[in-house]
Amino acid sequence: MPQQPPTAQRPSQPRATAVLRILQLSDSHLFASEQGKLLGLNTEYSLCKVLDLVDQEQSAPDLVLATGDLSQDHSVASYLRFHDHMQRFKAPVYWLQGNHDLYDAMKKGEAAERIGPCVIDLASWRIVLLDSSIPRKVPGRFSPSALEFLRTALAEAQDRHLLVALHHQPVKVGSPWLDVQMVGNADEFWAEIDRSKQVRAVIWGHVHQVFETMRNQVKLMSVPSTCVQFKPNSVDFAVDTENPGYRWLDLYPDGRVESGVSRVSGVTFEVDYSVKGY
Repeated sequence: MPQQPPTAQRPSQPRATAVLRILQLSDSHLFASEQGKLLGLNTEYSLCKVLDLVDQEQSAPDLVLATGDLSQDHSVASYLRFHDHMQRFKAPVYWLQGNHDLYDAMKKGEAAERIGPCVIDLASWRIVLLDSSIPRKVPGRFSPSALEFLRTALAEAQDRHLLVALHHQPVKVGSPWLDVQMVGNADEFWAEIDRSKQVRAVIWGHVHQVFETMRNQVKLMSVPSTCVQFKPNSVDFAVDTENPGYRWLDLYPDGRVESGVSRVSGVTFEVDYSVKGY
């Protein structure tokens, strides 16, 4: 994987005065088979339900970010199918790796969508996509080259506002069993973020729940999974009754960020607690 991927720009840039609509999808956990289930839920079915909701609610997003764990079994077939689902969007779709993903499988064949790490310059904004994954490990950690990439991306942003996206949470979300999986060297990440006065928001997946807070005037936000949700503030592993969903973000020319979460309804399943070692 290249150490310093080039800046990626949308072919037709929005007007400098336009509000950018960004969609975040995450943690689809697809399998090679369309019948694959995670904790008892068919992940193909739940992703399709979320995408149908997106079609109803979002007419023309400027960018779609898929922030990791697109596959559960890191099979080429699962990535090809995810790629096919993303063809409904006219906007560019960028992928990030999660702890269940493997880069070599992601990039094969048609599944070679735009894959981070990279930077995306849109109007008055720069979106920085970072790889927080360790191959075949659950917790996150930034390599020295990833931190250097972040440092360069922030320094070369000029006067653009900044949105940073990754897979693992860079702060504790209040669930001890999940928080041992957060970015292991988050202090080094925040040292880079704190040097910049232009970072407006940091978003991530992995936690299968909504978490929102502020840190030094920077919005921090996670996103629901498109499949199973994890119960917030749980000491041990626990599945929530909330439905799958996605996050939308509006990025304003003056640096404001507005965001919300939308969920499907009616997704019910019997939790298979025999599954261990998420």
